[in-house]
Amino acid sequence: MAYTTILLHCDKSRTLRARAAVAADFAGRFGAHVVGLHVRPRFETPMFTDGGMAMDSLYEAYDREMKAGEAEASAVFRQAMQGDKIFSEWRAVGGYIDEAVSEAALGADLVIVGQADTEDSASATPSDLAEQVALRSGRPVLVLPHVGVQRPPGARVMICWNNSREAARAVTGALPLLAKASRVEMLVIDGEKATDAEREHSSGKGVIAWLGRHGVKAALVRDTAPASAVGTAILSRAADHDIDLIVMGLYGHSRMREMVLGGTSRTLLGSMTVPVLMAH
Repeated sequence: MAYTTILLHCDKSRTLRARAAVAADFAGRFGAHVVGLHVRPRFETPMFTDGGMAMDSLYEAYDREMKAGEAEASAVFRQAMQGDKIFSEWRAVGGYIDEAVSEAALGADLVIVGQADTEDSASATPSDLAEQVALRSGRPVLVLPHVGVQRPPGARVMICWNNSREAARAVTGALPLLAKASRVEMLVIDGEKATDAEREHSSGKGVIAWLGRHGVKAALVRDTAPASAVGTAILSRAADHDIDLIVMGLYGHSRMREMVLGGTSRTLLGSMTVPVLMAH
């Protein structure tokens, strides 16, 4: 298994340059084709206007802003993809951002997006884009923290394992990275009152054996925490072990364009300090 096609969401945000650099690094590592996708948000007609001239002026301002945003994002993307061994293409479409990225993700092995940055007023990207794309497309989504990355992700990887379908999909989606990692840990967090039978059931031994047959040597690491503190425990362990990529299942559901996340997913996506590769 390999990443042959990587979809990179390209918006007008201050974090795009870092995302594009990671996408270019992955392209070189895996020989992947990178698709840079820019989505032009729909023009929303105001409820109240002063007449036809006002509407024309509003649309002209919107059109100028959209063209400037696309040009800015395109320039960042093209600069990052200048390497000799990087194959890339640029796409620009109109519509709802989450729907457009989710649809394009169906034709990719991996999607790269940025963590929601509430302090970036220049970005029109929905705050729950990463979650929406993972839930709608079924593809693995690599989320990069808005604080930036210290090094390309994938050298020291931590798998968050809880014996779930979502975790299994995330591990499968991360296999190309796991195969190239210098260290892989499988973190299992037991409840404070877990029985010996429950601990044995959640040990992930079968998954570690499966990874071994894919050439991935994973070390089992155990911790204990109440359910409400699992996300915090993961982040603490990642910092202590100098982890540069967390692999985890996304727990939640989408209804009528609203996102309801589980506590651990919410903590990781809100407070992440290292990249997170997630799948649903």
